[in-house]
Amino acid sequence: MTWTRALPWIVLLLLAGLVLGDVHVPQWLGGGSSLSAGGFASARLERVIDGDTIVAQVDGREERVRYIGIDTPETVKPNTPVQCFGPQAHDLNARLLGGAGTPLTLRFDRELRDRYDRLLAYVFRADDGLFVNARLVQAGAARTLAIAPNTSRAAQLNGLQQDARTAGRGLWSAC
Repeated sequence: MTWTRALPWIVLLLLAGLVLGDVHVPQWLGGGSSLSAGGFASARLERVIDGDTIVAQVDGREERVRYIGIDTPETVKPNTPVQCFGPQAHDLNARLLGGAGTPLTLRFDRELRDRYDRLLAYVFRADDGLFVNARLVQAGAARTLAIAPNTSRAAQLNGLQQDARTAGRGLWSAC
């Protein structure tokens, strides 16, 4: 078969894959981001929003990143009062991440984005591999929040929560 005869079939297969959701247009073809579920990306911290959300530069774009598997008390949610231990969770998150420009590694689970179009990620400091989501739970600054199908680290986070609760760390004794 010649290229001229094969090209319409290739285009048709690509379009079918895009519609069905299993094929992504490569970045070199103008497909945008190279981010993929189950993968990872290098990022740079822009700013900390609260205890479980940051803004980071990812693939040359500014992205809101929501931590997978945890939930911290609210500090900036519209029409919601600042919750017990919220400011401490925000401050710990900011201290763990350092300032703007800190290199991060984002690891993705089965879903890449939530309904608010935020990236969903397990966040690691790139320089030493510190798992930030886990450290927040371990310190009692976050509760676990397992939302299927993004649960690959739920058992690890649940164990850390049990330890923090038993020891009365953070929100477990303050709230």
